[in-house]
Amino acid sequence: MIVITAPTGQIGHQVLDTLLDSGQPVRVIARDPGRLAPKARENAEIVQGSHSDPEALTEAFKGADSVLWLVPPNPGADDIEDHYLGFTRPACDAVKAQGVKRVVGVTSLGRGYPRHAGQLSPAFAMDAMIESTGTGYRALAMPYFMENLLHQVRTIRDEGMVVMPNAADRTLALVATRDIAAAAARLLADDSWEGQDTVPVISPDSLSPRGMAQVMTEALGRPVRCQQAGHDAYKATMTRYGMSEAWAQGLLDMADAQSDGIYDLEQQALATPAPTTFRRWCEEVLRPAVLA
Repeated sequence: MIVITAPTGQIGHQVLDTLLDSGQPVRVIARDPGRLAPKARENAEIVQGSHSDPEALTEAFKGADSVLWLVPPNPGADDIEDHYLGFTRPACDAVKAQGVKRVVGVTSLGRGYPRHAGQLSPAFAMDAMIESTGTGYRALAMPYFMENLLHQVRTIRDEGMVVMPNAADRTLALVATRDIAAAAARLLADDSWEGQDTVPVISPDSLSPRGMAQVMTEALGRPVRCQQAGHDAYKATMTRYGMSEAWAQGLLDMADAQSDGIYDLEQQALATPAPTTFRRWCEEVLRPAVLA
């Protein structure tokens, strides 16, 4: 039995679809089962509840061989680490109590980075907590999600601009969520691995935000420029839209770490990149969203 947490999220729903299509037995933890796709409601076992709830986790992990572990974002959280570990701590208890053999977690590249890295640092703490259970663990280590740009579709379409707090000319490792989901599904369906390891998933691209804007210009057939946001203005905008000050500061600290090269060593050492290039993603995902 494979358990999927966050089954309606941008990664979880893709993993769920892939595993159901391959005939794998799947159980999901869903706060609102009505948000699941009809295929999932018909073919997956459903445990209703939050995957921060010890009772829901105990029920879901009973008899499970593998678990996909994702901590959902909470832009209103006042403490980022408390948010991550508040989900992960009861999961670790359930992993040990129920004897789960393998966990696949979605985390970040750059675990050895020596300074605070905003949202990335709690992800590293999450990895350490899961590893402390002794279960088999594969940490899918991610760079910047291409899908983050979908939050700016209106700005791209109406103003021909993408706004990022990252240094405009500093290269940034990228990944498409479909490649993360494909890697996760393969590991979850494979019962032969054990031990603990990190699995980087990175696109073939090495683009700065300014270079990303140039690719968007070519893929969309309309000019797109990159604007580097000042930290104070970026934080003020995020909090104005309801984000907590801690979460907004975490995004800025993460951008600073990205601009400081937190992803560089693992990107340079990668032998086999993920298949989706940024240009392909722009043509197949961003362009339809902009033209909708």
